[in-house]
This record gives sequence, structure tokens and C-alpha cells, in this order.
Amino acid sequence: MSVAICSLKWDAAQHGPQAIKYDSDGYHLVRFPYGEAAESYDPWRMHDPGKGGTGPAAFPHARSGLIWPSHDGWGVLSALVFWQPAGGPTEYRSRFVRDPLNLTTGYDSTATTDSAPTRGGQFRSYVWQMFVHPGTPVGLKISARGVGDVKLATPLTHAQFKLAIHTGVATP
Repeated sequence: MSVAICSLKWDAAQHGPQAIKYDSDGYHLVRFPYGEAAESYDPWRMHDPGKGGTGPAAFPHARSGLIWPSHDGWGVLSALVFWQPAGGPTEYRSRFVRDPLNLTTGYDSTATTDSAPTRGGQFRSYVWQMFVHPGTPVGLKISARGVGDVKLATPLTHAQFKLAIHTGVATP
């Protein structure tokens, strides 16, 4: 069985701060820079600035938060998020979303996770598995919430988003 992989990385020290802007669903689509120097691995061009619009997008456009699966298959999505240590958030949330910008098949969130802050750093990792398709992009959305479900603009310091597609899924 072959595996097609896309691995994205963003770090505040390299790329500057990422402004947290909440969409109508109360989540921020995490953005990732384009290009060889910015990405860990993308030989299948799943993080392509030309996909999903009439012209190429530039980081930090919302489309820079999308991975466009190169194959039909069983996708293993994983993410790593480091939040800036700060008082205020009482809950951190994340979710993987099919078509988070409503460009093709429609917004479909899955694997929503929430957690309380810890006494140390606010570091989170997530994994989810699902079928993926070339015409439906996937994205990582996050939210930091305070008392009364108030969305806070708590900065990220590091994020990674990865998709591994198992392309040879057996059928009976």
C-alpha cells in the first residue's frame, strides 16, 4: 500500500505572528506558508496556492490553511498547536474540517476536541482518520475561549498540520 503525504509547518519565530480571526463558526482556520522553505514535505502539491480560487493565494490568505488531497483514500490527519502562554482562556478547541471555506462540497466538521488549560505550556496534538477525496480540501480550525464562551485572540506560536493518505484501501 502506498501513502501520499503532505506535512505543513508554521512557526512564529520564522514567519511572524498569525492573527487569530474567528470565522462565523467561531473557529480560526490555521494558515501555513507556501513554498519549499516553508513546508516540511509536499511532493504531491496538496498545499497548492492555485487551488480553490481564480488565481494563486498568498499566505496568510484563508486558502493557505487548506490541504487538497491528491488521491481518494483513507486519510490520517494530525496536528500540533502551541498556544502562547497567557491567562484568559478557560478552554482550547480544535477540529478538522472538510471544505472549511465552502468551496466545493460544503463545510463538514469532524473530530472536535476541547481541553482545559494546564499549569504549564499550552501544547496540543490531535489525530483523526477519515476518507478523503481530491475535490474536498481539509483544514485545521482552532479556538481559545474564555468565560461565557467568549472567543479570545490568543496567539499561536507554532502549528503543524499533516495528511497521510493510504491510497490502497482494500475492499471485500
